[in-house]
Amino acid sequence: MSTPKPSNTADREIVITRLLDAPRELVFEAWTDQRHLAQWWGPRGFTTRTQDLALKPGGAWRFVMSSAEEGDFQNRIVYREIVKPERLVYTHGAGEAPAAEDFEVTVTFAEEAGRTRLTMRSVFATPEARRRVQEKFRAVEGGLSTVDRLEQLLAQLGGGEPVFVLTRLLEAPRALVFKAWTEPERLAKWWGPKGFGIRVAKLELRPGGTFLYSMRAPDGSDWHGKFVYREIAAPESLVFVNSFCDPQGRPVRHPLSPTWPLEVLNVVTFAEQGGRTALTLKGVPYLATEAEQKTFAEGRSSLVQGFTGTLDQLAAHLAA
Repeated sequence: MSTPKPSNTADREIVITRLLDAPRELVFEAWTDQRHLAQWWGPRGFTTRTQDLALKPGGAWRFVMSSAEEGDFQNRIVYREIVKPERLVYTHGAGEAPAAEDFEVTVTFAEEAGRTRLTMRSVFATPEARRRVQEKFRAVEGGLSTVDRLEQLLAQLGGGEPVFVLTRLLEAPRALVFKAWTEPERLAKWWGPKGFGIRVAKLELRPGGTFLYSMRAPDGSDWHGKFVYREIAAPESLVFVNSFCDPQGRPVRHPLSPTWPLEVLNVVTFAEQGGRTALTLKGVPYLATEAEQKTFAEGRSSLVQGFTGTLDQLAAHLAA
């Protein structure tokens, strides 16, 4: 088998891919139905308001993305190809007149055993245009955050358990990021909410093994937690069940929320992104009651806040 040749657009493109736990017909619908687009398009903290949408080759989707902190941004997408449910090709710009920072996007929806491999390939006119868009709009981080929101909506549309998804682009190679997640002396330097001290009691990095730890809260109380590893694929992914526990490792309820799920199944993936690492954390309640699922769904904003702080500490550790 011959080795694939590098793309001749590699220095002027951004590629984001995600394996979504939903059939591609549903994923394609989420990309093309105005009602769904309003619920997920744009990074966290943004809302999207459609002005008009003509879903046909040569048709346009005009919309405004708004953020309380950053204001309004006018957008226009002009569709070039629509092959349901396989592919969308369009040009994305900021206004009606062509501009140097406009870019062409090809979105593919590939079926993989009932799930969907989503790939977004954005190609800019020049490497400089790509750089300007990344510096001005943080396009990679924004794209990853947008797909997080899509994944959460798909779980809702599919009628499954509520899903929490958070992606962080880290300035480190994925081998190093994976080590930070799997070596006890590294975990002790960043895992847990901001303001908490952590002590690692045990780490058995194998399927069925346990990561047992304790955290000292700012008020002096001690919280205990554990991972039970399901899958370990270095340096690509980790799958584990996380829970609060007693000092012996027996699961207990959340110290502040009696209806929080007793256990949460987590999938952490580490993807190469131009020398950096796109870390995606996905959590779903494990064997949860209806009340626990409701509490989990309502607690997404607190999960975003808590894990953002935790990943801030990871980023600082990697930088050090």
